Amino acid sequence: MAVSDAAAAAPRRLERLQPRDAEGLCALSIEAGWNQVAADWRLMLDLGWGYGVRGPRGQWIASALALPLGPTISWISMVLVTQPARGHGLGTHLLTRCIAEVEASGAAAGLDATELGRPIYQPLGFRDVYPLSRWHAQQGLRHAVAPPGGIVVRAATPDDLQRICAYDRSRSGFARSPIVTHLLTRAPALARIAERADGTLAGYALGRDGYRALHVGPVVAEDQATGLALLSSAFAGADRPLIVDVPDRHGEIRRWLEQQGASAPRGYMRMLRGGSTRIDDGAHIFAIAGPELA
Repeated sequence: MAVSDAAAAAPRRLERLQPRDAEGLCALSIEAGWNQVAADWRLMLDLGWGYGVRGPRGQWIASALALPLGPTISWISMVLVTQPARGHGLGTHLLTRCIAEVEASGAAAGLDATELGRPIYQPLGFRDVYPLSRWHAQQGLRHAVAPPGGIVVRAATPDDLQRICAYDRSRSGFARSPIVTHLLTRAPALARIAERADGTLAGYALGRDGYRALHVGPVVAEDQATGLALLSSAFAGADRPLIVDVPDRHGEIRRWLEQQGASAPRGYMRMLRGGSTRIDDGAHIFAIAGPELA
């Protein structure tokens, strides 16, 4: 069934979500065991859009969001249905509605699928890009890994914002300056840059608070050694448990996380529906911003 046909076949009980709905929508992500807080929902709905379904008492029982990350790609996330409402096609209805609108705009649709979600997305035309693992670590990591010679890792400041945004555009494949700006101001204690002697950037790391743990990411850098130095520096400054989503290709970072006692009980698959984009490579991505922020 085509995306548009599937959406048309489902009951039409959808409401367009608004930033003011952020607090109420948090109940869905909390029930699912996810890490988002109201600030995440509000950011996604300020910059993107989504649909939801309400229950008989006016509470949100299902959602799906789409976040534009430039003219050629939008990220789909927060496809959630509360437990009592599952099995009636609400999630598929919301998902296909978002896909149809993304593609009507001429963009490709991307998402990060869990092991349970991937078999649902594949028949809808999503293809694998690369696997990721979500790592959980306790607080108390005190020693950052030194960066490569000629590079200094330091705390990022608001004066670095313009350079970070330009660097991210050139390396990540996304146009997400508003997200980068939000993360730098939201969790400055986690923000780092890697800087060469001539003042040019070799990478950056950002993070945010979460419902269950601090989230470190994105980490974007020239090479894995620099990415690890940025990640470990952000970890060393954290005072709560942490999570980070790392592409599996980065073995050096994976080994360091294991040495710190971190575990990775959950995996994702980065997936795309539509034409090839620059995110197919991902060589400079050492931690993603998160399944909802790419």
